[in-house]
Amino acid sequence: MSAPLRGRRLLLVEDNRALRRGIARALAERFQVVDEEGDSDRAVERLGDPGFEPYDVVVTDLRLPGAGGLAVLSAARERDERTAILLMTAYGTVEDAVEAMRLGAFDFVQKPFELPELEARIDRALGHARLLGEVAILREERAQMQARSRIVGSSPALHAAISLAERAAPTRATVLVTGETGTGKELIAGLIHAASDRAPGPFVKVNCAALPETLLESELFGHERGAFTSADRQRIGRFEQADGGTLFLDEVADMSLATQAKLLRVLQDQQFQRLGGSRLLHTDVRIVAATNRDLQSAIATGDFREDLYFRLHVIGIELPPLRERPGDLEALSQHFLEEFALEMGKPLRGLSEEALERVRAHAWPGNIRELRNVLERAVLLADGPQVGSAEVGLADATGAPQAWRPGLPPAGLPLAEIERAVLMEALERSAFVQKDAASLLGVSRRKLNYMIQRMGITHPSWRINRSVH
Repeated sequence: MSAPLRGRRLLLVEDNRALRRGIARALAERFQVVDEEGDSDRAVERLGDPGFEPYDVVVTDLRLPGAGGLAVLSAARERDERTAILLMTAYGTVEDAVEAMRLGAFDFVQKPFELPELEARIDRALGHARLLGEVAILREERAQMQARSRIVGSSPALHAAISLAERAAPTRATVLVTGETGTGKELIAGLIHAASDRAPGPFVKVNCAALPETLLESELFGHERGAFTSADRQRIGRFEQADGGTLFLDEVADMSLATQAKLLRVLQDQQFQRLGGSRLLHTDVRIVAATNRDLQSAIATGDFREDLYFRLHVIGIELPPLRERPGDLEALSQHFLEEFALEMGKPLRGLSEEALERVRAHAWPGNIRELRNVLERAVLLADGPQVGSAEVGLADATGAPQAWRPGLPPAGLPLAEIERAVLMEALERSAFVQKDAASLLGVSRRKLNYMIQRMGITHPSWRINRSVH
């Protein structure tokens, strides 16, 4: 007899009562729990009941009263894909075996069989499931390490934020990440996802500031065909896409009050409706939200719902601006230099001392995103083994700013190309959030939108370019 399997749970589904009882008695010596069902419908109901824990093994006959053994197999896989499933039948065919394996069965045993044969197949199935579990754990650990390695720095404030994110990750609590633009809020959200039990699921990102209100609702909740003029087909939203994973809502303060109310209902009930639909859809999503605004002030002015704030701010993580992390500047600069040097195939060793002085002297209002853009440009322009102060630009060590001058090639350059390059630089620095790019250029959002349309600039985060009124 094989060794006992402590803590293991098995479900046996067989319509022949005598055979079922005999197998159950034999397996009860090895499994802590052996549950029995005599028909497939009751087994499917049991497998879908959240009051029962998932099973380690399901042994089911293929030909059963009700929906049949393949329905039991599907229900077990839907409940927990780690469950090992064995099918028994006296009428086994190649077609049955192929279909069972396609649906996720581990093995297929034909009646009559000896009990030791069934036990040996169960042992192999559990061994396979154990290996799959170990691989999944290793993948999750690797993803967590990769997510952690992307956050560079050793300042106490940053370490406190990372520590809180890692403690919050295993829970279901919603997290609100705050900090100035470009401080790495998305990286913290990615770390929370990677360090959670939702890591195998999707990590879906939505920039709430990049879309107008009507498109944001469709983006989040989806829409039915005919919900609005251009809705020529059904579209699932981000909540459905993120089911079983994490939904990152960046710039959540830019939501309208109407969209905030809908988001609050989803957080409360875990249910929502597509635009133009009437059917309630269930979602299993963990929310991580982020903003660079003072939500307490927004609540005071009536721009943000206080009840939504409390729902989002179960755990709050504040990221320090780069100017408060001067000790991290050199490590971050080296990190980005190595990244872009590898990408561009340049054998650069680092920054010159004068270039580092300029990096240290700069105030970095755009934080890490600005530093990354500066280093990308510097690596692109660098010709020697090091990035020098000329490539970095910025201010000199005394704080005197260098006058910005575009690099005009000897043959000249059309003014329209310079204008487009400046606009693209502003969009890239602001992560293609148009209101932030307009602020960098000192123009209105209307003017910026006109320039974008005139130059034919598009970006995947823009569902459409807003029309000029």
